[in-house]
Amino acid sequence: MTMTFATIHDLETPSVLIDLDLMEANIGVMQSRCDALGIAFRPHIKTHKIPDIARRQLEAGAKGIACQKVSEAEVFADAGFDDIQIPYNIVGARKTRRLAELAKSAKVTVTVDSQPVIDGIAAAAQAVDSTIHMMVELVSLGQRTGTTPAAALALAKQIQATDNLNFAGLMIYPSDAAIRPRLLETLALLEAAGIPVATVSGGGSGAISDMRLLPELTEMRVGTCIFWDWNSVSADYAGFDNCAMRVRASVVSANEPDRVILDSGSKSIQSETIDEQFGYIAEHPAARLYKVNEEHGYVDFSACGFTPSVGDIVHIIPVHTCVVTNLHNQLYGVRGDTIEVVWEVAARGLVW
Repeated sequence: MTMTFATIHDLETPSVLIDLDLMEANIGVMQSRCDALGIAFRPHIKTHKIPDIARRQLEAGAKGIACQKVSEAEVFADAGFDDIQIPYNIVGARKTRRLAELAKSAKVTVTVDSQPVIDGIAAAAQAVDSTIHMMVELVSLGQRTGTTPAAALALAKQIQATDNLNFAGLMIYPSDAAIRPRLLETLALLEAAGIPVATVSGGGSGAISDMRLLPELTEMRVGTCIFWDWNSVSADYAGFDNCAMRVRASVVSANEPDRVILDSGSKSIQSETIDEQFGYIAEHPAARLYKVNEEHGYVDFSACGFTPSVGDIVHIIPVHTCVVTNLHNQLYGVRGDTIEVVWEVAARGLVW
């Protein structure tokens, strides 16, 4: 059934609103930061999963996009994007086959941190005669994926020597300034071996402030900056007045003096917490969203001096915006109360 929405008051709750003025400002700020340092900005689409928003980022000056999984990349390639980075170890014959097919129609760059990952991708690329670009990931202080400088050199040599692969450079996440000695060691090893490094790709919302301290970076991958969230505010990356995403929710029960129940639980606002709260009530900062079930949010209004009534509306700034996007079929782009655009979340649920 097709529905037409003129204003946010026409929406059912819970619905996810994106303040277009704030989103556009966020796009401009991030692009300006990178431009000022001569670093390419490669927006990570995992936060919004919507081709139209990615196009707006490219129109502002971004270079290509980053996706987290092959399935996301396929959606964006079908939408016309032809410079796609997947900063992830792609493992398994079915995934590598899809990756290799994708690389026949778009420039595809992946990251690797071990020989088995290289071998699997190489076999798939050779089977369909496509070329896949590879960056070697250095292990960061976060100790997620990645490898050591000496191992990175060996992997780079193997990539160079393998048909249908192209060594594209190095990747670090998060690209905090503390990683620089490891990065410099790796770059020195590669230079001594005569291996050129076209790209040094950094990433992470918190690493934005460290970009100037890592002059070796050639690009930055950041996703959350398009919307920001309570995690970002808590880490002092942004303020609540920069947060473009809000979940519009209704009070469905108000039978106690200081507590109400919202129609927004873990299936609509996710279940991560800050200070034992599941979201920030924009209109009532002293309110505490202290518990969620799948379809219910529990809010303590005892510090507010009043309690809302059944049918009242609140707007929740989520703890983690990327997860909220993946929970909803549509996002609504708004200016004030007017709905300007309805976006289908094209890559929703695509995590393989």
